[in-house]
This record gives sequence, structure tokens and C-alpha cells, in this order.
Amino acid sequence: MTEASILSAPLAHSADKSHKAIWAASIGNLLEWYDFGVYAYLASLIATKFFPGNDPTASLLAAFAAYGVGFLARPLGGIVIGRRGDVKGRKAALVLTIFLMAFGTIGLGLVPSYESIGIWAPTLLVLLRILQGVAAGGEWGTSTAFMIEWSPPHRRGFFGSFQQVSTAGGSLLGSAIAAILTSSLSAQAMLDWGWRVPFLLGAVLLVVGIYLRQNVEETPSYEASKKAVAEQPAVAGAPLGLLAFGFTIFWTVAYYTLLAWMPSFTQRFAGLSPSQSLWSNTIGLVAMIIAVPLWGALSDKVGRRPLLMASAISIGLLAWPLFTLMSKAGGLMLVAPIQIFFGILLALYSGAGPAAISEIFPTRLRSTWMSTGYSLAVAIFGGFAPFIATWLIQVTGSPVAPTYLYLLPSAVISLVVIWKLSETSGRQLG
Repeated sequence: MTEASILSAPLAHSADKSHKAIWAASIGNLLEWYDFGVYAYLASLIATKFFPGNDPTASLLAAFAAYGVGFLARPLGGIVIGRRGDVKGRKAALVLTIFLMAFGTIGLGLVPSYESIGIWAPTLLVLLRILQGVAAGGEWGTSTAFMIEWSPPHRRGFFGSFQQVSTAGGSLLGSAIAAILTSSLSAQAMLDWGWRVPFLLGAVLLVVGIYLRQNVEETPSYEASKKAVAEQPAVAGAPLGLLAFGFTIFWTVAYYTLLAWMPSFTQRFAGLSPSQSLWSNTIGLVAMIIAVPLWGALSDKVGRRPLLMASAISIGLLAWPLFTLMSKAGGLMLVAPIQIFFGILLALYSGAGPAAISEIFPTRLRSTWMSTGYSLAVAIFGGFAPFIATWLIQVTGSPVAPTYLYLLPSAVISLVVIWKLSETSGRQLG
């Protein structure tokens, strides 16, 4: 049998092996996105501890800038660790990312504040965020490839959706822990030491993630494509990586605007307290997590493109009126249902997205170029979304400016890419 026929032949996926593999990747992914995302929920406290000043907005901008620096390192992780995933295997790359992320997160929980060591405090903070960024850059594409390649062809949408379930689950865990601490500790206790706890808790999941990842097999698709990986120039996937880049722009802008930045918006403009904003965000994340696998399974039946387009169009058009409503009326009873609604709409993209973006690539190029294209888009458009949103509000004086100056254009760009992609649900992986 030729190599081409091996790659095109249906691969056997036992239920036990598939479930174990998905579980292993999900746990590690949850850990990494908990670790990477918890910073955003504690941004106001981090601003005070590491970027003190007379202007609270300037301090918050500095904290969000440090948050964004971690995203700038993600393309490096996507290239280096993604290539490792194509050459050495998905497992080897995933174990590396989890070690790097854990080191960076525990370090953030231990680094002294500006009051103790001066300028070294924000310097160390930025360096640790860069380390986290390298890990995150390699994690997303490699874990997505791992899940998709272990999925039966007719259920890739459903199985692949657990990549986003675990990603959102990590954000949910971070939001929930921040909300619990904010609700149970005094404001002074949170400022003194409470903000460190979520970072230090990241070590708890490390053991679980490593155990599971060391006890699963390499994907059948990767094993079948080893020779092709060695013979294929790495640059061959650049045009496909560009498609992944455009595909991701709306996804990342919507995710980091509607989730990571939302607590800051609802505190400043919708009249919510710090704990209310975090609980409202947590509720929206729960709705998203529930909806993602449902939409993923639906994409196996009706195709990826209808769901992706519905998400981009609905969020692009509805963000401005709904944000305007929150800024004028406010209150938890209004904000929480809107966040649930946004969570369900974003789940349309997140449910179909992992399978759709994976199916752009052949197996021999998938880890490298999916990681690189995705990470570049997240670095440029997603990581700085909280910073850009805060800056747009400051410049325009309008609390809803990010919806029509940033979120809507991103939806248009990704819609163009989706329109050009062919439907891939049900097809055998290349």
C-alpha cells in the first residue's frame, strides 16, 4: 500500500483509546488556559501591585499591556513547539507545553510586588508572561491536532469541540476561583495576598495533566504520516497557515472581548461590583461550555460553515446594541442574560472551529502551521483585545466603541475566509 493510500484510508479508532486521548488532552489544555487566562480576571489588582501610579486607567493599561506581551510570544511557541509536534509527535510537544506553562504560572504567584523589589517586579512579570505565551502558542494547535486525529471521521466536530470545552473550562475555572476569592476575602486581603492564590493553584492540575499525557498513545494519523513529515519542507504549509490566520481573527477577538475584557467593562460601565462582574462572566462561560459540544455535534450533521458564519454575523451585528443596553441600563439581572446569550453565540464558532481549522491541513503539516497561523492571529488581534478595547474607549469617549471599531471588522474578515473554504465535515483527514 502506498503512503498516499495509507493516509487516505479510514483509521481505526477504538472508543477506549479515543476517549482516553481526548481526556488527556482536555485536562492538560484546561490547566494551560486556566493558568494563562486567570491574569485577566485579576488585572485590576495586578495593576496596583506591579504598575502603581496616580492614574488608575494608566495602571490598568500597563497591566493589560503585560497581558498582551504573553500573546506576542505565542507565535514563537507555535513555530517551535508546533514543529516539534510534527517531527517528534503530538505527545512530546504536549508534555513540553505543560511544564513550561506550570513554571510560568507558579512563578507569577511567587514574584514579589513593585513595593518590594521595584522595577524588577514588572520585569519578572513580563518575562513569566512571555514563557506562558511560548507554552500557549504550542499548546493550542498541538492539542487540537491530537484530539481531531483521534476522532472518528464522522464525529470530528463533536470530539474536536472538547478542545474548546477545555479551553473555556480553564477560563471558567479561573473566573470562578477569582469570584470565590473576591467574594470571601476582604478587598485588602485580596490586594495583599489573595490575588496570588489562583496562580499557585495551577500546580494542582500539573500532576494530573502529566500523568494522563504520559499514558496515552500517539495519534494513528501521525504514525501513518511520519515519513511524509520528514520529507516535506516545513514552509510548504505557509498558504494554509494564512487561511488559519484569517479564520482565527474573529474567533480570538470575540473570545477575548466577550470574556477576558468583559469583567472590566461591566465594572466600569454596567454598574456591577467586582464580585458580580466575575460571577456574571462565570455564568456566561458555563453557558458556552454547555453549548460548545452541542454545536460541535451539529456541525457533523449540517457542516461547519453554516455554524461559523451564523456566529460571526450574529455577534458582529448584535454586539453594539447589546453593549449599549448594558452601559445605559446596567445591573446584574440584565448583564448576566446578555453574557449567556453571547456565550451561546460564541459557542457556535467554538463548537465547529477546532474541526474546521484542523481540516484545512494535511497531517504532516497540521501541528506546525495550525499552531503558527492561530497563534499569530491571537497575538496580533486577541491578546491585546482588552488593551485595545480600553484604549478605544479612552480615545473616543464611548464605552461601546470596541464593538463597532474592533469586533465588527474582525467578523467581516473571518467571514470572507470562511466563505472561501470548502465544506470539510465527514471527509477523511489528509
